[in-house]
Amino acid sequence: MSAPPALLQALPPPDTRPWWRRWAARLRKPNAHVWLTLGLVALGMLLGQRLSENAGMAQLAAVASERLELYTAALEAELARHDYLPNLIAIDEEVQALIAQPQDTTLRRRADLKLARITVRAGASASYLVDAQGNVLASSQASNTGNNPLSAGEQARLRDALQAQAQHFFAVNEGNGSTEYFMLHLVRRQRQLQAAVVVRLNLAPLEATWVDLGLRSHGEKLLVVDDNDVLIMSSVPEWKYRILGHVTPEVRAALLASGRYPGADLQGMGVDTEGMEKQDALLVAVPAAKGLREGGLLLAQQRAAAPLGVRLVTLSDPAEVWRQAHYATWGGGAFGASVGLMSLYLASRRRALRQVFQAQTALQKAHGELERLVDHRTRELRATNEELKRQIAQTLQAETELVQAGKLAVLGQMSAGISHELNQPLTALRALSANTLRFLEAGRTQTVAENLKAIDSVVERMAAITRQLKSFARKAENAAEPAVLQTAIANVLLLLEHRLRAAQVEVRQDLTLPENLRVKADANRLEQVLVNLVGNAIDAMDEVSPRRLLISARLDGERVRVQVRDNGKGLDPALVPRLFEPFFTTKPAGQGLGLGLVISSKIVHEFGGTLRAVPPEDMPHAEAGGMCFEFDLAWE
Repeated sequence: MSAPPALLQALPPPDTRPWWRRWAARLRKPNAHVWLTLGLVALGMLLGQRLSENAGMAQLAAVASERLELYTAALEAELARHDYLPNLIAIDEEVQALIAQPQDTTLRRRADLKLARITVRAGASASYLVDAQGNVLASSQASNTGNNPLSAGEQARLRDALQAQAQHFFAVNEGNGSTEYFMLHLVRRQRQLQAAVVVRLNLAPLEATWVDLGLRSHGEKLLVVDDNDVLIMSSVPEWKYRILGHVTPEVRAALLASGRYPGADLQGMGVDTEGMEKQDALLVAVPAAKGLREGGLLLAQQRAAAPLGVRLVTLSDPAEVWRQAHYATWGGGAFGASVGLMSLYLASRRRALRQVFQAQTALQKAHGELERLVDHRTRELRATNEELKRQIAQTLQAETELVQAGKLAVLGQMSAGISHELNQPLTALRALSANTLRFLEAGRTQTVAENLKAIDSVVERMAAITRQLKSFARKAENAAEPAVLQTAIANVLLLLEHRLRAAQVEVRQDLTLPENLRVKADANRLEQVLVNLVGNAIDAMDEVSPRRLLISARLDGERVRVQVRDNGKGLDPALVPRLFEPFFTTKPAGQGLGLGLVISSKIVHEFGGTLRAVPPEDMPHAEAGGMCFEFDLAWE
């Protein structure tokens, strides 16, 4: 039977939207956001608590594991420090003699003294020599009364160890209840046990350190458990000589009857030792102790010290982990609440964004038009920038060539004098060579040797001049080592020696500097600056007599100030500001291009300094007239 047509028309049409659109429509309702927020708060609190507790426990276990390894290594190292002692005593001649003749009282006394000396020097508690049945033959604690230095319990433990041929064992000191460690060296003759050397170490100092650590740090407790699960060492004194796990009356009676733990009540701590063997870290309940609440849960981990036959157990307090998990629970709830509120905010914002969308579309269209305009202008600017870079590169190339041209110009000015400098040694060489041939024919070998030495000296002088000219003429490299200022000044004076001598210039140097002081400048370009300044000074003194040139350098804080002074006619003060203008010169036509000071100023500026012209009135203690040029450089 079909439904009436009127009823079919009254039913709403089926919702054909995708499921995610239907859920989005439901979430836009206010009540849905309230329930969503509450659910997110609950989920955030649960996840925050679980994640924080798991991460905290993992980190606490990792830290405790590292410390447990450290404690195990420390205990093994402390006991291993005396491993050599039983062997050392066993090979002693007096001990060997007593083993061969155990009834000799004289040998016993001598062995007692030897054991006492060795024990004191090694820092052990005591040492003994016992026979195969455990009877003491010699002891570092020997007395005239002849009493046995070992207690009944210790002697029983010693006999058991000898019977089992053990290398070491732990025992309780019946006098003070401390734990002691015994090391044995078995002496055999023809595979038969003859005697044993026993060294005794008291572990009370090490245990006291652990107790102090436990008192200062309530978060971690350290235990040493023997093969019977008895705590023979503990950072909690109340737990010492208690059984780590559960204990039955039969087991307690058997342990008490063994005599290994005299005076101990051997109560069980109830720790799940089987669970500790299966898991690396396990939460266990421990009995009450000083600084610990009864029934408190601690994170237990253990490591076996196989060479010693014991296990080390650490108990770490996870209270801080749970406190952080509590904070993380509230933090997770707050995060869930913030996510829920954020979803509510986003839902309300979505409506506003719809209204903004149309305006944004128009803005994007305008933005696209603006980007096209910017791209067009950017291409124009890029082309202009490339052209500017090209012009700058050309300018730098021109400046480099100008500097090299300035060098070659200076060399051209010095060519006549250098030619004269080389002609004189050549004339001397010609005369010395001719004389040497005559002296050689006459058999005057001594005179020939002296002439050859003179020829070698003349050749070395010519080589120094040409070598300096070659160094000065080459182009300077961009990356240069710091230059020695004194060497640069000496090279410049060697280059200009012919001009200085021809002009009869008296050169004085005032270099108040440390030996081989290095300045931050290229040596070749620094010499070019000094050659320009000294050459200008020589030209400036052309019409005066006598001619004096002063080159001075002094430290001024972290800088070196270099000055070149002459006693020439000086300059008109009105011309001083124009000295560093390109192509400005005060020399006659044909003697200068006006580029020397410009190039020198640029070079000094690249070194990080400044080239200045100082008038005579600004120079203290200076002679009348003349001119001074100075520049400063950084030094190393």
